Amino acid sequence: MSFSNFSQIQRALKSGETSLPEIVQDYIGNIEQKNSEVNAVITYDEDEALKKANEIQSRIEDSSAGPLAGMVVGVKDLICEKGKQTTCASNILSDFESVYDATVIERLQNDDAILLGRLNMDEFAMGSSNENSIYGPARNPVDTSKVPGGSSGGSAAAVASRFCTASLGSDTGGSIRQPASYCGVVGLKPTYGRVSRYGLVAFASSFDCIGPLTNTVEDAAILLETMAGSDPNDNTSSSRAVPDFKRFVEETESNIRIGVPEEYFGEGLDDEIREGIQDKLKALEEMGAELVQIHLPHMKYGVATYYILATAEASSNLARYDGIRYGHRADIDDVEKELGQEREALKEQIKLAEGEKKVELAAELENLDSPLNRLYKKSRTEGFGAEVKRRILLGTYVLSAGYYDAYYAKAQKVRRLIKQDFTKAFKDVDVIVSPTAPTTAFDIGAKNDKPVQMYLNDIYTISANLAGICGINVPAGTDKNGLPFGMQFMADTFEEGKLFNAARLVEQLG
Repeated sequence: MSFSNFSQIQRALKSGETSLPEIVQDYIGNIEQKNSEVNAVITYDEDEALKKANEIQSRIEDSSAGPLAGMVVGVKDLICEKGKQTTCASNILSDFESVYDATVIERLQNDDAILLGRLNMDEFAMGSSNENSIYGPARNPVDTSKVPGGSSGGSAAAVASRFCTASLGSDTGGSIRQPASYCGVVGLKPTYGRVSRYGLVAFASSFDCIGPLTNTVEDAAILLETMAGSDPNDNTSSSRAVPDFKRFVEETESNIRIGVPEEYFGEGLDDEIREGIQDKLKALEEMGAELVQIHLPHMKYGVATYYILATAEASSNLARYDGIRYGHRADIDDVEKELGQEREALKEQIKLAEGEKKVELAAELENLDSPLNRLYKKSRTEGFGAEVKRRILLGTYVLSAGYYDAYYAKAQKVRRLIKQDFTKAFKDVDVIVSPTAPTTAFDIGAKNDKPVQMYLNDIYTISANLAGICGINVPAGTDKNGLPFGMQFMADTFEEGKLFNAARLVEQLG
């Protein structure tokens, strides 16, 4: 039993061809068979999922089920579910169990979606490969020697592996769209404020967005319609009315104006991806679309701007994980023992020292950490992984008194210029097209010691987060090795309908 989209599932359930418990059992069978290799699913609760499936099946039979009945969803492990561990793939939250549901979780459950399990990710959503995880790397189901992308790598891999109908991810700089490209699925980053962030563990609060990963554009539209809307728990959520997004998929318009920025098709882009996207654009043009050459002059500053602002926000957001108020706490006995040993060692050195050295050692003894300060340091050292520490240090640096104006304040000004570039472009075009990622999926471990190269994987996606606009990845082909690649459409704020329209046109090309 295999269904390629939610509409097929609904038809099969309505006709009695299958039942929801059978569908859930089929997904669980796939997890049991393949997850040991793909490592996309962290935990799942078979009994709870089947109990829920039986309840919803009864409502399907008496026609009282919600619009998502039959949708089985995996959840990225930084979106809170009541009674479930929400670890953010980090040691610092390894024992944390959420006491409430995120707004998106409530909305999915209210519409009768089944939440099957928690999905692997880069620690605190900081990464482009899903290798920075206490659960080990997730792997690309197309080729398990390759990364699935990140940070929502588990979410993309789970959908591509048929572990669930769809999944929830988060996108701070491309963390939904890039793994969607690597794994050959659809990934949507909504407009900032379209979907409530309540219950999403923060990485960078002015960038973070929750969005769906699915096998089809229609499924993404269906999910967004449930997820979107104002939320009193999130004062950055928009009060705009939520459109009938499915209509944009069912009633496509081919005479759209597509902006093609020269900045996105130059050096650094894999030739096969460039040619594949150009072929799709030619086909769209033959269908009636108009290709418009546009210029986004400040895009060249996007990566630098993003990694200043996002790390600054990460530094602030992660300051709460100190071992006292939140998160992993080091053993206080070990801390006091360690300090005692350092104190005694310094005293012995002072006895043997003379002159300036004796003064230096005495000052060092005087300034030795208090037990509380050492507890903070040890807890955070043990709790955070290398990439998270790197970004906290970068963020703290750019926010420091001597460098705030030179880095953080200047980056905020450039962010405004990038936003203005898009505002100007959207006066002339409906959507803007680009590659989603510069290459197909790379080997696991290939870039672990090359952080700058890793960061450049987000070169085409971060601008949508900087500008607060919406973007979608739609599968566009495979390279000579059979690895998927996608193309990205971006649209102006709250114009997700235009994204769905354009992405569906590509989907129809096959």
